[in-house]
Amino acid sequence: MHPRRQILNILADGRFHSGEELGDALGVSRMAVWKHIHALRESGVAMEVIRGKGYRFPSSVELLDADAIHAATQPETRRQLAGIETLFEVDSTNNRLRQQALDGAPSGRVCLAEMQSAGRGRRHRNWVSPFASNLYLSLLWRTECGIAGLGGMSLVCGVAVLRCLEQFGILSGGLKWPNDVLVDGAKLAGILIDVTGESTGSCAVVVGVGINVDMPEQASGRIGQPWTDLCTLAGRETFPRNLLAARTLDCLLGAIDEFRQSGLQGFLDDWCRYDVMAGRQVDVHLPDRTVSGRACGIDETGALLVETTGGQRRFASGEVSVRAAS
Repeated sequence: MHPRRQILNILADGRFHSGEELGDALGVSRMAVWKHIHALRESGVAMEVIRGKGYRFPSSVELLDADAIHAATQPETRRQLAGIETLFEVDSTNNRLRQQALDGAPSGRVCLAEMQSAGRGRRHRNWVSPFASNLYLSLLWRTECGIAGLGGMSLVCGVAVLRCLEQFGILSGGLKWPNDVLVDGAKLAGILIDVTGESTGSCAVVVGVGINVDMPEQASGRIGQPWTDLCTLAGRETFPRNLLAARTLDCLLGAIDEFRQSGLQGFLDDWCRYDVMAGRQVDVHLPDRTVSGRACGIDETGALLVETTGGQRRFASGEVSVRAAS
């Protein structure tokens, strides 16, 4: 195990540990410990350093553990998994799996990271990804249905994430087309789908899920919209991230299997139940114009339906904002 990972494991209890104690545990000098600590702090790991006491995290954390995640998944999920990778840091879990897919990685491969240096949201927006605070998870799924047969995939995964969160008592979540999970207008989670392959043949789908678990206040200033996290919603100081990862995989793979068999049709009722835009006035922002009207749900392909002054319009893509009630 890398020395920095060993240090993280020791500090995860939230208590002070001296440089001498860490050095003895790692079999290195106190100076070597200091260099590893310095490197961790430079990479963005929040850490208290007090002379005479040592080092500690501001609070206890549950580090990601591939074995614990695998063991907590349902038997059917485990049969579909082709390996779980947990990393300290990566540019983007989606980027990593996408490259592995191009290199021939099998369906069911999973990548998680404690932090991302270039996490992505839709339209290449930055996804704020501080250390050990949230869940950054990507899943590779290979299919023969072709890119043309993946319409509504992000909607399916959004429903899957809400099904997962309901198991933890988060019952007030909703979905904003096409891929945002909101609670009372604040963003809790997002889905990013990356697809490579043929229009009507083999393709590789990377499903990325980001869930705010315990967002530190110092990171929140970089988020350009209202947000919330699971600790706030559940009234807890900590949240079981490994169990959350396992349940997310259970729900994602279950939903993907349902989608593979029956398409989007089986998710329409759930989508309507979760839809936070239905009946509200919205603006659909397109590259060359903005279309305004009343959101009327989605059609059987997952396109957004909007009633405008010129009649009902459907949108397969676009950025949507909800107008404030007047």
